[in-house]
Amino acid sequence: MEKEPLLILTGPTAVGKTELSLRLAQAVNGEIVSADSMQVYCHMDIGSAKIMPGERRGIPHYLIDVLNPWEEFNIVSFQRLAREACDRIRERGHIPIVTGGTGFYIQALLYDIDFTENDEDKSVRAALEETAAREGGGVLYERLCQVDPASARTIHANNTKRIIRALEYYEKTGTPISSHNEEQRKKESPYRFLYAVLTRDREELYGRIDRRVDGMMEAGLVEEVKTLKAMGCTRQMVAMQGLGYKEILDYLDGILTLEEAVYRIKRDTRHFAKRQMTWFRREREVDFISMDGCTQEEALTKLLTLIRERGILPADSLSGLRDTLTGRKDNI
Repeated sequence: MEKEPLLILTGPTAVGKTELSLRLAQAVNGEIVSADSMQVYCHMDIGSAKIMPGERRGIPHYLIDVLNPWEEFNIVSFQRLAREACDRIRERGHIPIVTGGTGFYIQALLYDIDFTENDEDKSVRAALEETAAREGGGVLYERLCQVDPASARTIHANNTKRIIRALEYYEKTGTPISSHNEEQRKKESPYRFLYAVLTRDREELYGRIDRRVDGMMEAGLVEEVKTLKAMGCTRQMVAMQGLGYKEILDYLDGILTLEEAVYRIKRDTRHFAKRQMTWFRREREVDFISMDGCTQEEALTKLLTLIRERGILPADSLSGLRDTLTGRKDNI
């Protein structure tokens, strides 16, 4: 059975994925599936750098604005919804393009990683969440360091959600989730895919991050968080622990000044981008595309060349690629 095509366009935050994903979708008759852990939530537009309907150039986007901030979203939810979205896209005769910066989500979809062992009994998770609320996430992180040091090295000490998931898996199975993930990562992908990771010079990327945060503040991030708070959203909700949201909540609660909150958003976003690149460098079968000194048109040509050379798209799609590569800009 021939594998279905799947295009992945990812990279660290603020590297330039959104614009290039639109151009790629126009060039290959694609539709976009978001692999972003925050854009899935309604009412969280500015802080998640969400692409708004008027900016999508008529290209369908999936897994954006599908849940309220108080609803649960996890790797199992993403995997299910992303598969359904890819199926719908193919039924329409189009090409699914997965874009976003959550590498764990991309890995789960690309290699069809099995998470079913962790998706039934919720009692262990509830107990761990209660411990985190009562004693703090640091207690759980210390436990993770003891039972699964490999996971502890890759999960940030403040990422309580992932710490809980790793501990939950260990307590249910007696096996470190790092071992399970390594076994799953050795699986062959069920897709014929391109896994493209955009990169930039570190200082340039950090400058783009700082400018993006300044733009979010000017666009009304404080007002957005005020609205979410008035809706009943609290720091305990997973959605409100996202970058930009927890810091502004601290400002609104008088814990930080606005200047301190903005500084922390920029600092922690830079740290996040560094962790994203560490993740992508560990992945296999990845093509890195540098955006340094590269226009969007040049980056698109690089992508289309790889797609053509790898034979990822059906033969009847290649004529459109040739037109683009030889200078026709009708689809760009």
